[in-house]
Formats: sequence, structure tokens, C-alpha cells
Amino acid sequence: MFFEGYSKGILRTGIFMIKVETKPYGSIEVDERQKIFFPYGILGFESLKDYVLLDARQQPFYWLQSLDVVEIAFVLINPRIFRPDYRLEVEKEELKEIGIESEEDILDFAIVTIPENSSDMTANLQGPIIINKKTRVGRQSISLNPEWRVRHKILDELASVRQETC
Repeated sequence: MFFEGYSKGILRTGIFMIKVETKPYGSIEVDERQKIFFPYGILGFESLKDYVLLDARQQPFYWLQSLDVVEIAFVLINPRIFRPDYRLEVEKEELKEIGIESEEDILDFAIVTIPENSSDMTANLQGPIIINKKTRVGRQSISLNPEWRVRHKILDELASVRQETC
């Protein structure tokens, strides 16, 4: 079954490619292995279940692009880039629901909000995006650690990390 927003793939050198309409890049082809299924959707977008994970042109960011609604795409970041002390702390049952059996299965991100003044961009560490690398099933969870908030100022925290390492 193919959804609006992408079309049947093309087999190239043993890799199944799918054509995806994206918010940041327009129409592109991506490896089918970049597809992520969110059985519960993402908070506020529960009806959207199918996404692709894309490298952003500006590192260290990624895009999580909905396959159902082109206009829905989230900027993601690995939270350890600006918070080396970050630990994923969520209900074990939530990890089991997406088939996570060990830490090696986990890929986790924070959703980034970029306001008009991009130096004020923030990351949501309270609601991490968790992906099972093996099965490519994901979910958004709520952190059990009250230290992690919805708005961590990325550039301020990066500056703090740099000062600590000097």
C-alpha cells in the first residue's frame, strides 16, 4: 500500500528507492530503509503514522518528514550534541511496545523548534523521539526525568559544554 506523498520505488543496485515529497527538499528519492512507522503518531499529530528520516543539509540536524502530509516535517537533533549528560529515561513498557530489546536498538532524537531568530532555537528533551533501528518503528515518549524540559536553548547549552571542556 502506498500513501499520498510518495510513489512506488525503483530498484537501483539492490536498494529499493521511494519517491517522497518533502517540505525541505521538494520531490526526492530515498532508500526505503529510511521509512519509520509511528503506531501512535507524534504528539499533536497522532493520525500521521508514516515518516522518513532524512539527513538535513545543515548538520547536526535531521528531518522527520511525514509521508501523508508534505507540510508536516520535524527538525531533529541528537540531544547529546549539546547535552553530553543526557540520558533517555522513559517507561520500559513504551520501549517494549516498539520492540526495543537492548540499548543497541535505540536511536533517539529531540524535536527542534526554530523561531524567527534562529539563535533562540530550542530542543524538546521532555518528549524524545525514539526509533527502533532494527524494525524502524518509532514513538514519542515523555521523559521520566524532570530535569529535561520542552525548551532547552541549544546554542546556550552548546556554549556551556564548550566552556566546560576548556
